[in-house]
Amino acid sequence: MNRLSLEKRTQILKCLVEGNSIRATARICNVVKNTVIKLLVEVGEACLEYQDKHLRNLTCKRIQCDEIWALCYAKGKNIPAEKRGHFGYGDVYTWTGLCADTKLMVSWMVGKRDLQTAYWFVSDLRERLAHKVQLTTDGFRVYVDAVEAYFGANIDYAMLQKIYVESSEQKMQKCYSPAAYTGSAKKVINGCPDPEHISTSYVERNNLTMRMGMRRFTRLTKEFSKKVQNLAHAVSLHFMYYNFVRIHQSLRVTPAMEAGITDRLWTLEDAAKLTD
Repeated sequence: MNRLSLEKRTQILKCLVEGNSIRATARICNVVKNTVIKLLVEVGEACLEYQDKHLRNLTCKRIQCDEIWALCYAKGKNIPAEKRGHFGYGDVYTWTGLCADTKLMVSWMVGKRDLQTAYWFVSDLRERLAHKVQLTTDGFRVYVDAVEAYFGANIDYAMLQKIYVESSEQKMQKCYSPAAYTGSAKKVINGCPDPEHISTSYVERNNLTMRMGMRRFTRLTKEFSKKVQNLAHAVSLHFMYYNFVRIHQSLRVTPAMEAGITDRLWTLEDAAKLTD
């Protein structure tokens, strides 16, 4: 059985984590598209397994959560009738939970934007934390039930509801641009969260990191995922790179080093070796 050299696998992964598409990576590395996809699946599964095992008993103090949208398979109007309403066809959301102090991506989940996925995500987040934390989410109502179910009273929880107003010019032109931000409202849900740290700024900034590092998340292009499984593998690879390999600009170490999960700087070669 033919197997790519470690150097070639590392080169392919480097292209992927720096925001190149599957086809662009295949052209740059002089391999076929299926080779890139196969490596993505193998490494994505290995990265997920490794992080699931080691991102445990974390001593985080402040957690911020958000959901980021992505397109999968096709746009809603182009989805065949027999596939409409099924997960993996159309809108897909990646739920993320970020430690505000170490910038570590503690937990993530690819799924729908609904109550069931919220329960799964919050349950996974709760299992990874060692003690009571302060949690901030956006105003999505399903968080309240999920946090109550898995954290109970053992949490300081607040929502940050941002307020946007669409101008009359935007309504007339129907342009693709966000409404104007006019302010935010903080709402304490449970416990006594510190008002100064009721924020989702770090996790929302991480959304930009995800869109820059994964071509699948780029808006208004044809580079979206065709299979939701491959989207999940790409997310696992991205967070392995983000947590363990890439030095955070403000920390000057990786988030995993800052959180005490590892005492060394990983390389993409180390990530590629996980499949061995």
